[in-house]
Amino acid sequence: MLIAALGVVRFPDVYTRMHAASKSVSLGLVLMLIALILFFGTPMILLKAIAGIFFVFLTIPVASHMIGRAAYLRKVSLYEKTVVDQMAEQYKNFIQDKNE
Repeated sequence: MLIAALGVVRFPDVYTRMHAASKSVSLGLVLMLIALILFFGTPMILLKAIAGIFFVFLTIPVASHMIGRAAYLRKVSLYEKTVVDQMAEQYKNFIQDKNE
């Protein structure tokens, strides 16, 4: 999770920061919940931790995707060294329709 925090601070644009925040934090949080299961070992903690893991893997990718999509549709600039914009063709008509 420390690496994720460093990535959020050091990465150049919202898309790479979002990637660092979502992937690394998901893994760090799941590992903490697994440590919680191993430390306490009670059935109730096991159930709550598994529910937490499920919730994390269900919500963080969806939220990350929606933040990236919203940033792209709001025309947040890409990093200047970005070579390929894979979203340009998909959202070309959508962005033009909104501007008219």
